[in-house]
Amino acid sequence: MSTQPDSSSAGPKRALTPTGHEVRFLVIGRILGPVGLSGEVRAQILTDFPERFLELQTVRLGDSLRPYRVLNARLDRGTALVRFAGIDSANAAQALTGEDIQVPIDEAVSLPPDQYFWHQIIGLEVWTDDGRCLGRVTEVLQTGSNDVYVVGEGAREILIPAIDEVVKNIDLASHTMTVHLLPGLEEERP
Repeated sequence: MSTQPDSSSAGPKRALTPTGHEVRFLVIGRILGPVGLSGEVRAQILTDFPERFLELQTVRLGDSLRPYRVLNARLDRGTALVRFAGIDSANAAQALTGEDIQVPIDEAVSLPPDQYFWHQIIGLEVWTDDGRCLGRVTEVLQTGSNDVYVVGEGAREILIPAIDEVVKNIDLASHTMTVHLLPGLEEERP
């Protein structure tokens, strides 16, 4: 059982979150700042598929979803170095710092069975295998070994590791997740 930050599976061009919000674009990276003087930027990779940067032709940047043509991209020590058309100086590249790099939903990478994108998980109603509702997934935290789902109801939050021993079933059609709570998991988040 694993989740991917890159926000949806391929297939229908229209994807919805469990709460009914339409997902049109996927965040695959975030611009960290300029590299050199020519307008190239360094981007944090926010996808489990970094090689997708090498095939990008056009992306959308920021909340305004401004389109930018990708001139070239390469991977460098866990980040991506990207050149955009029209960005030809360090100052122009600096202005893009902090912007999310997004691609259309129909360019999502297909996932194997039992893997999900974050937007499919956030908003799911979480039930224990003994029939108790724990609330909804409000956030996905990335850790070194596995993702952790933050499940909350009101001021109470529980951290659920995304591992097979705990997450027993995800039913996207009914917007539910069934979990088996191991000892200590019901402790609330500090």
